[in-house]
Amino acid sequence: MNRANANAHVNVNVDGGRGGANLPALRGHNEALLLDLLRAAGPSGLGRAELAARTGLTPQAVSKITARLAAEGLVAEAGRDASTGGKPRTRLRLVPGARYAVGVHLDRDELRAVRVDLAGGVVGRWSGPLDFAAGPEAVAEAAVRAVGRVSGGLEAPRLLGVGVAAPGPLDWRTGVPGRVTGFPEWEGFPLREVLAGRLGVAVVVDKDTNAGVAAAGPGGPGPGAVVYLHFGTGLGAGLRLDGAVYRGARSGAGEFGHQVLLLDGPPCRCGGRGCLEVLCLEAVARGDLAGAARVLGEGAANLLALLDVDRVLLGGRVVAGAPEVFVRGVREVLAARTLTADPPLVGLAPAGVAEGAAELALGPLFGRG
Repeated sequence: MNRANANAHVNVNVDGGRGGANLPALRGHNEALLLDLLRAAGPSGLGRAELAARTGLTPQAVSKITARLAAEGLVAEAGRDASTGGKPRTRLRLVPGARYAVGVHLDRDELRAVRVDLAGGVVGRWSGPLDFAAGPEAVAEAAVRAVGRVSGGLEAPRLLGVGVAAPGPLDWRTGVPGRVTGFPEWEGFPLREVLAGRLGVAVVVDKDTNAGVAAAGPGGPGPGAVVYLHFGTGLGAGLRLDGAVYRGARSGAGEFGHQVLLLDGPPCRCGGRGCLEVLCLEAVARGDLAGAARVLGEGAANLLALLDVDRVLLGGRVVAGAPEVFVRGVREVLAARTLTADPPLVGLAPAGVAEGAAELALGPLFGRG
């Protein structure tokens, strides 16, 4: 479903929420608005009057749109409110199993794939080894096989699309990687085009860190500024500003691991010296996880001095191996270095990168992306 065009009038609610538009040309936009609200409401659902109040649409428009969505199997009744003297009002809910998306995480040495429903619930998983150095064609074929394993033979329209997360740098608009650190053969490979051609469905390709910060979904951090720090075979960051993933004008935002912390320090895979990534990886290699957490915290403090984020989320396999060590270490550094009275919250990311990739594929249905 397409977003409204830039010249169309859209109502804006006083509480800052997205508003609906009573124009036939904005049918897709209004459907996405209602689906997004129903998704956030969960199984209890919302009544038509409440949907109208939250979007600024007329009750008649809401009734027509929800009738179409019900005919497509996307919306169903969730019960009735208690009567207050008149006819009990019917509540509507999203039908999670009506459609699905697949998320794929292409790590340097591992592939993970998940199948998620419209509510973001994971209903299928698969993982296996991956050799990123085998080259783009071999990795693309492995991704196609993984999608087949978790999709359960679904065909369009039930399979809405596939989201793929890969190491950066990567242009999310074209789905084409740049000069991936350590893997120059990936530069310029049309990954999204190749996968879409082989899978026959819509494909979204983005950096693993952007997928990681998108994994919070509608029930996650919400408005404000959030940073996701991904520590696995490499180190990067995803940014979420006022509820939207921030990628930068050239898709280069989030190359967090290649900030220099130690002049003339150890050489990094990027060609620099003393980068945050190499310092963290060296600490892990010598078994000093607490030291790696402190170094990660120092890098996060530099980022916070620029962006003043509300929340820091940690993820990736290194963090997953010692979550308490990393949360505590980063939190202590930020508490010491933050110049404001209240340092940002530090915690674990609520979901993985593959789940975030699936969320990016679901986004257009709910008016995002």
